[in-house]
Amino acid sequence: MTLEDLKLVVASNLIKLRQAAGMTQAELGEKLNYSDKTVSKWERADSMPDAFVLLRLSEIYGTTVDALLSEAAPWQDPVEAEREAERAALPKFSSRVVTMVAIAGIWTMAVLMFVIFWLAMDILLWQVFAVAVPISLITLLVLNSVWNKGRHNLIIVMALVACAAALVVLLLPKHPWQVFLVLIPAEVVVVLSFHIRSRERRKP
Repeated sequence: MTLEDLKLVVASNLIKLRQAAGMTQAELGEKLNYSDKTVSKWERADSMPDAFVLLRLSEIYGTTVDALLSEAAPWQDPVEAEREAERAALPKFSSRVVTMVAIAGIWTMAVLMFVIFWLAMDILLWQVFAVAVPISLITLLVLNSVWNKGRHNLIIVMALVACAAALVVLLLPKHPWQVFLVLIPAEVVVVLSFHIRSRERRKP
């Protein structure tokens, strides 16, 4: 085995052991009094730890130096390995299509109810479409939170608040437009609430 081959073997073993231990390169470097850049070089097979560091690594991982130097599996570039893990974690279906199907299903039900009331009772129940709008927005909010990590949730919630105000105006007998006066402070509260949550996430 050449020196280059040995570097690849050690790099592969170090990656697997560190990931199995749930440590980052920075955390491992701190234990060894080395920088994360040095650990990265070991795992990229650009360099190899000296004998003392190999001994320390074996103690940290509860293994032997021989195990660190023994070929266990083919070496893989850590960047490519991370990309493969991300690809494997992606859903096997299109989240966008699922969202569209869910919303289309809501509107299909609204149209169905409208047609049933029209044919059976000769009533044009247009309110079902007014109710379908907030239900669609709530569905979009839930699915967006699950699959897109809440990106654009602020816009969806603001639309939902505006839709709720419009729904109240439409469904009340006298259509009190004054309800829309509450809309501006309500939207401000929504925006501020999202900023509060963002700051909390940044706290250590």
